[in-house]
Amino acid sequence: MEKILSFFYHFRVNDFIDILFVAFIIYRFLLIIQGTRATQMILGLMALGAVWFISKFYELYTLGWILHLFFDYLFIIVIVLFQDQIRSALVSFSGTKFLGKGQKSKLDHQIEEVIDAAMILAKEKTGALIVFEKFHGLLNYSLTGTKLDANIHSDLLYSLFQPISPLHDGAVVIYNGVIQSAGCLLPLSKSSDLDRQYGTRHRAALGVTEVSDAVVLIVSEETGKISLCYNTKFYPIKSEEQLRRDLRNFLLDIEHMKANQSSKLSRSLNA
Repeated sequence: MEKILSFFYHFRVNDFIDILFVAFIIYRFLLIIQGTRATQMILGLMALGAVWFISKFYELYTLGWILHLFFDYLFIIVIVLFQDQIRSALVSFSGTKFLGKGQKSKLDHQIEEVIDAAMILAKEKTGALIVFEKFHGLLNYSLTGTKLDANIHSDLLYSLFQPISPLHDGAVVIYNGVIQSAGCLLPLSKSSDLDRQYGTRHRAALGVTEVSDAVVLIVSEETGKISLCYNTKFYPIKSEEQLRRDLRNFLLDIEHMKANQSSKLSRSLNA
């Protein structure tokens, strides 16, 4: 009891802030690795840690020595293993208001390139599936396709979805301002409420938004219509201006922020 009282007696505001920051970083990291192979790597590291403790308990000196050397360089190993997730975390921090105009200008340019390609594909009734990865990692789906790491350009997007392209059947994943992979396989939604007019592309778009915060642009091969899928909902696109507005809003979570502000305003008025 005395130790507990002593702990709270010496507990400072600085300690609380320190714990809060560490908890936030861990929380953001867990969000980013959700649904990726990084989860399996973490479980593997935990398994090695368990083996290390067992080797010490049963005095397995050689095994313990090897694992001890391994964990001496754990910090470097973590950076190497989780470089994609760390990069994604840094990108999520850089997307705040502190960098404002530069980030928005770059995003607007990328959106214009995607819109140019989508409008031509829709006019020609060429099917397309473009996934914008946000904070939840999609590395496990990107790895099913062909890695490109190419700059976003309308001509490249257009060519990827041409029927003669070997990658046209899969999805294109855009991550951190680049076309990360093409020809990717996405999880199909098992929802029984999905309208029969929606085909495999729409079911794949819905499936990936069920497990992540991704924004998906779909061009129907049958009708040539464009739609967006976000937060497990479809948004039919009727004009180029609507596509530009909705895509930007979803990528920046503007609608979500507006809803939160409206909710806070109504609570303050009721109070």
